[in-house]
Amino acid sequence: MSGTPDPEVRALLSFLDGQRRHVLGILDGLDAEALRRPVLPSGWCCLGLVQHLALDVERFWFRAVTVGDEEVIKALDEVDDAWQVGHDVPVADVLDRYRTETRLADTVIAATAADTPLAWWPQHLFGEPHLHTFRDVLLHVITETACHACHLDAARELIDGRRWLVLT
Repeated sequence: MSGTPDPEVRALLSFLDGQRRHVLGILDGLDAEALRRPVLPSGWCCLGLVQHLALDVERFWFRAVTVGDEEVIKALDEVDDAWQVGHDVPVADVLDRYRTETRLADTVIAATAADTPLAWWPQHLFGEPHLHTFRDVLLHVITETACHACHLDAARELIDGRRWLVLT
């Protein structure tokens, strides 16, 4: 974070880091079975949500949209549904992938000023751009990560009753 030249981006990254810690922290202590257990009628599980955050959030918004990494953009077509984790995929691989994608995203964040225009826009997915600068992307990712951290809070409480940062 010390390499980030923009104080605004540095501040926003500290909020994002807090949400990232929340995502991993609320899952701490769950075994593979619990991480793969569908908790809502839609069928998603905690592990699928983490994979979604790694691929559809961290990788997509920072490496594809912000910097236009051609390899990442091409790889987007290889994942049909990031929410689905095959039973042959080890839990540690999904959690490590999230950690790796956040580190790669941090490299982009450290090198990008808030007002930087986006390098690529997925018009085929979202139509006309509704985000225009790196600041917009960073705020979007903070919001999405916080929303999903809350989903994980609810899932964890349904799984075993544990709640995040409850003082009792």
